[in-house]
Amino acid sequence: MAYRLRVRTFLIPIFVTSLVFQGFQTSAQTSSSDRKQTIPALLQREHVASVSFAQIVGGKTTLAEAYGEQSSGVATSTATFYNIASMSKPISAEVLLRLASKGRLSLDEPMYKYWVDPDVADDPRAKLLTPRMALDHQTGFANWRRETNGKLAFTQDPGKAFGYSGEGYQYVARFAEKKTDESFESLAQTLIFNPAGMTHTAYTHRLWMDGNIAQPTDKDGQWLKPQIATQFVAADLVYTTPTQYASFVESLMYGEGETPAIRNLRDSVLTDRKAEMCVGKLAKVCPDEVGFGAGWEVIKTHGKTFLMHTGLDEGVFTLGFFETGSRAGVILFTNSANGPRVILPILKMLNADPDFISYLEAQV
Repeated sequence: MAYRLRVRTFLIPIFVTSLVFQGFQTSAQTSSSDRKQTIPALLQREHVASVSFAQIVGGKTTLAEAYGEQSSGVATSTATFYNIASMSKPISAEVLLRLASKGRLSLDEPMYKYWVDPDVADDPRAKLLTPRMALDHQTGFANWRRETNGKLAFTQDPGKAFGYSGEGYQYVARFAEKKTDESFESLAQTLIFNPAGMTHTAYTHRLWMDGNIAQPTDKDGQWLKPQIATQFVAADLVYTTPTQYASFVESLMYGEGETPAIRNLRDSVLTDRKAEMCVGKLAKVCPDEVGFGAGWEVIKTHGKTFLMHTGLDEGVFTLGFFETGSRAGVILFTNSANGPRVILPILKMLNADPDFISYLEAQV
């Protein structure tokens, strides 16, 4: 590993190439013609099958481009569907936030009155769980139950410390279903997808996906079988395009479906991780605040608030971020285990926010 970018939200390695690519250093947004030359060469060099991205400026999507192959011999396009992996979590979190905004649930109510997973039914700590703990990763569950012998189990007490957990998201989604007497997919469709015009975004298989999915690839460029859920997973496996996801982000920028209090909560650090992250060389460039909010990692620095999330599944890497004040951001999907290698170069080409880029660079 020549480089390791520690996006510590997920404790995953992100490999990055040099910010100077073949003598081309970005200091302003490159032209479309330049990107058409530079990005294909970057993908070839870093063994990344494809990349598709959308850029938001001033609260509107202003750019959408795609490069490479969605499958062997088939070019990707801005309409190709990608598994966004853990970038599914902000969507699921927003379902809960909008339900709370409508008064249909409280983020601090005990979930056990409506839902208790059978695996923890005899553990009194299940009565401590609230939706807020699930959204900011303080349930005390491992990421997946396969890490605890195939059964859901507490690895620490709820509400005491950060512990990234997809199981926590699945738990709160089940609670939402029981509380509202509606399926989670139906809630997402009504509260998120329909208002944002996300006509081709889904947690489970749809016929419109067939023949237009970005097939994942391993680090050696070998094509892998896509993972497609037959039952919803609140933390993973949503399929969409960068432009559709950008529509979701635009809705967040304007606080659609949220009360002011809920919007403020979403943009706040609920699980403070500054002490554990800002050590060693990172202490010199530490944000003013950094940690988890309700669904997003929240970074506050230089008077700006960034919300970001990444996604990592086998043969897949995704990243999205936006700044709440300027209403600017980038959504970037790849179908490659090597996808992290192209993140910083492309953000540079797009002249993305320099403070966000500095935050990522500091972790190299």
